[in-house]
Amino acid sequence: MSEELIRHGEHEEAEFEREDLSPRSVISFFVGLAVAGILIYFVLTGIYKLLNAYEARNQPQQNPLIKAREADTRTVTSGDVQQFPEPRLESNERTELNDYRLREEQTLNSYGWVDQKAGIVHIPIDHAMELIAERGLPTRLQAGTVPPSTVNMAREAAAKADRSQKAPAKQPKQ
Repeated sequence: MSEELIRHGEHEEAEFEREDLSPRSVISFFVGLAVAGILIYFVLTGIYKLLNAYEARNQPQQNPLIKAREADTRTVTSGDVQQFPEPRLESNERTELNDYRLREEQTLNSYGWVDQKAGIVHIPIDHAMELIAERGLPTRLQAGTVPPSTVNMAREAAAKADRSQKAPAKQPKQ
């Protein structure tokens, strides 16, 4: 091998195969593919037209009490959408989601009744967090401890609430 051939990246045995594909066969393949695609398009269009005509002929008879509006019952107008039962499909997802989020945000940051008969209200989150920080969360007794008796709890509550000048009564041990 000569150094000149190696230097230019050529090799005396490195050539492309001239007998694999001819440009005529590649072009004829793409032309055949285009013709087949066009043929398939027209065949499918014809089939869909036939099926639509068949469906239009075989529509069930409408109830005579319903107002006759259109011959084709498959089309839906925007006025018909409001007559559909809940839940409806979303027509504009972003605006409906924004409205929902706005209502939820207003509920979270306002006062109101959840169940007025039961006396259950909702309060803003910030106020609820302040109340929990002041009062703490309710806790359960540790396993193995004896719960205080209701009698002793009542005595303790009465002793705390007593504002008289008497000395506080001794409380019995549990």
